Amino acid sequence: MLPVSSELARSVLEAAPDAMIIIDAGGLIRFANRQVTAVFGYPHDDVIGRPIEFLMPERFRERHVVHRHMYIERMRVRPMGVGLELFGQRIDGTEFPVEISLSPIQKDGVALVAAAIRDVSDHKRAEAELIVARQTAERAREAADAAREAADHARDTADRANQGKSRFLATASHDLRQPLQTLSLLNGMLRRAVTEPVAAQAIAQQEQAIGAMSRLLNTLLDISKLESGAIKPDPTDFAVSALFEDMRLEFAEFAASKGLVLKVPVCDACVHSDRMLIEQILKNLISNAIKYTREGWVALRCVHDQARLLRIEVHDTGIGIPASQLRYIYDEFYQVGVPTNSSREGYGLGLSIVQRLVALLGIKLEVTSEVDKGSVFSLTLPAGQFAAVELTSNSKSSVSREHEASEILLVEDDAAVRNATRMLLKSDGYRVTTAGSLAEALERANEMPKVNLVLTDYHLREGETGMQVITALRNKLGTSLRAVLITGDTSAAVNELRVDPHLKIASKPIKAEELLDLLRNLLES
Repeated sequence: MLPVSSELARSVLEAAPDAMIIIDAGGLIRFANRQVTAVFGYPHDDVIGRPIEFLMPERFRERHVVHRHMYIERMRVRPMGVGLELFGQRIDGTEFPVEISLSPIQKDGVALVAAAIRDVSDHKRAEAELIVARQTAERAREAADAAREAADHARDTADRANQGKSRFLATASHDLRQPLQTLSLLNGMLRRAVTEPVAAQAIAQQEQAIGAMSRLLNTLLDISKLESGAIKPDPTDFAVSALFEDMRLEFAEFAASKGLVLKVPVCDACVHSDRMLIEQILKNLISNAIKYTREGWVALRCVHDQARLLRIEVHDTGIGIPASQLRYIYDEFYQVGVPTNSSREGYGLGLSIVQRLVALLGIKLEVTSEVDKGSVFSLTLPAGQFAAVELTSNSKSSVSREHEASEILLVEDDAAVRNATRMLLKSDGYRVTTAGSLAEALERANEMPKVNLVLTDYHLREGETGMQVITALRNKLGTSLRAVLITGDTSAAVNELRVDPHLKIASKPIKAEELLDLLRNLLES
């Protein structure tokens, strides 16, 4: 565990992508990072020592003083102004919408409050544009009912919208994950550095929030890709045993954390379908089963049905689904037994994605359930041609510390992600050199005595890619340089990349410990 220092804490706060402010019990600003100047326009020294209320429109200030005193009396980690529209005010008097998260800090018996402030102008603008887009689509559908000519026009409009959505998703899936990647890495570094209990608890809750944001973003992007037709099945023959082993590794710890047993038997069958999409279906079904099971077990099964057919089943001893609700379980945002607007675990989107994937693959999904006894989801797949598959042991070897002498070239054009990654790697003992482009990476390689590994983002500026960086460095150094490619792009272009034994691809946002484990395993292989 690393010792906490004021210099380290300040560096982390300065590297945060959001405006970070720390105030005392009297509401005076005691710390402000550089993002405060970027967001509000005030010089740093003009902010320190002033009351927090001067950063908000005047009509809110008097009321905020009362709310601030109430929060000081009962401090806890929470978002500010739940259900309300919050606004900040820049130095030029303009207002802008914000989201604010509050965290209490105890320092030498003194109560302080840390506030993370995010300008959500772009988010609000996107919401407004989405509402306009939905209204436009609705008008197009109504016009289509009036006449065939109007219907043809509406279909053309929808086709153009889907093409635009596909192009948007390829870029947005990268750009939307960048700030989450920064937060995830900074959170991981803080967890390794902080020992003070209150701060550690706040960081743990922050990690949960980042995880929830990541899952929701991935889910929404998955639904958008399915609706736009960006996902095309690629059926092959694959062994069910390897798929079951992946599910066991991914969900065993989650099940155990809820006191459940995850049963994954050996299955020697082979099926013909798109392995990646079948894996996504099973992940959603197993995750749901664990979420709705309070005690007992969750199990995977494979059952040989008729000739050339195989059933993969997900069983649980959960709360079950009333017969009257079975017809609704695939609706978006619907959750069994969760009233509207109440606190919920998850978002009710998993089975909606499952239904879309089942329809895309042209396979059969059935469900049987009994209240208070559990549910069974059965997926029927065509059998494939069996091929012997050698399972690779996934057991972790003892962790070697030889990596501490390793030289890593980090290539990332986003300054926030680059700084967060660099700090994390250095905290684990690596020597790190950074670059922001292909040309800069080649220049840095000339200055390094030895490059053990290159860690690069996939999408760089000016149309450059991480694969171009890896190829150029390997050609220059004349070696099969070990490389890790991190990407938020889930398009076919990434799925079709040629992967070799010395190259690993990781999806954003990746947790700090997962990234460090990936680097260790690659360097020790």
